[in-house]
Amino acid sequence: MTKPRLLSLNSYHYRRGGSDAVYFEHDQMFREHGWDTGFFSMHHPNNDPSEWSKYFIDELEFGSEYGLMDKLSMAGKVIYSLEAKKKINQLIDDWRPDIAHAHCIYHHLSPSALAALKERGIPTVMTAHDLKLACPAYKMLNSNGICEKCKGGNLLHVVKNRCLHGSLMVSTLVMVESAVHKLFGMYRKNLDKIVVPSRFFENKLIEWGWPADKLVYIPNNIDVSHYEPQHQAGDYLFYFGRLAPEKGVGTLLRAVAKTGMKLHLAGTGPVEDELQALAKELKCDATFHGFCKKEEFLPMLNNARAVVLPSEWYENAPMSVLEAYALGKIVIGADIGGIPEMIEEGNTGYLFESGNMDQLSGIIEKVFAQSDSEIIDMGQAARDYVANKFTAQRYYQSMAELYASLGAGSIQLDEQAVSVTG
Repeated sequence: MTKPRLLSLNSYHYRRGGSDAVYFEHDQMFREHGWDTGFFSMHHPNNDPSEWSKYFIDELEFGSEYGLMDKLSMAGKVIYSLEAKKKINQLIDDWRPDIAHAHCIYHHLSPSALAALKERGIPTVMTAHDLKLACPAYKMLNSNGICEKCKGGNLLHVVKNRCLHGSLMVSTLVMVESAVHKLFGMYRKNLDKIVVPSRFFENKLIEWGWPADKLVYIPNNIDVSHYEPQHQAGDYLFYFGRLAPEKGVGTLLRAVAKTGMKLHLAGTGPVEDELQALAKELKCDATFHGFCKKEEFLPMLNNARAVVLPSEWYENAPMSVLEAYALGKIVIGADIGGIPEMIEEGNTGYLFESGNMDQLSGIIEKVFAQSDSEIIDMGQAARDYVANKFTAQRYYQSMAELYASLGAGSIQLDEQAVSVTG
């Protein structure tokens, strides 16, 4: 019996962020269920070794070491990479997939890879890990806060507000890229389905003109068997993630300083120094642990009283919530993006108005006023919630059904396991 073949596409072939982790874990899940799988990506010094690297495209990074002509050449690749189209066609010639699944491919692989798949008759889906399919700047966010000014189609706002890194050059390039892709329907024409991990992202893409029948809601998953909760209430708050302006960590520091509680932070990012200076100025009892591997931050998470997610941008479906729940920890989350979908108020955690320091500090005081037994009970409810709703089996079943609907493989389901025949 021939095994069905899945090709996964992603700009980076190492765990650089959450979307990259999903790229690897999705591949592993399908291999474990009997599929043959392959990768298409970009060369990078940090890449994991791969037999598929002979098909990878050259590294594309906008660094200061490049000259003007190199940057102009790269700009062309960002819009439409002929190299990516050539390499993926070579891969298809040697190993024809039954279906392709794209993750974050935008600037590096470009939609030329999607065009090649379409021309060769290979059904293709993409997971919307961010809002790039609507907003040229990915996040619907600029230095002034949440922004949806391009919704009407006028992409000049990207340049006017310098939405990408505050850079006129990069913002202009991204505006041109998005305009060309929209004009020729590079994503709309070449993608069969778009997987959205949150209802919020589903609704937002529809608001921006994507047809509802193109979108499929499949939430993220986590295997709770890999997490062993301590079932105790700690005496500090915990934040883990990037230290970037949109993450709301400044608001968190101010709220913690107001309450006098302790905070531990694991992660790094562009405003790390600024946040450390703010904590010192506020005399906030905050400990910055910097970049931590998973095995380093999980014990800190396990010993916390609560995890705080103070985001001030449209989060999708943060894996940090699922990891906190898996360890029996409640989450205090901002009511923005997909976060409210993941928190059952008063049962698995609490919500506060995004950016509202006073409201956040009030919830922090409430959490520390609760008895340890109450916090432990809520943590157990959080663990039960994630173990029932965000299972790997449910994720696999939903994804395999999607693939089957596009002609890739067929599924057999029973109460004990999910298996694939092709």
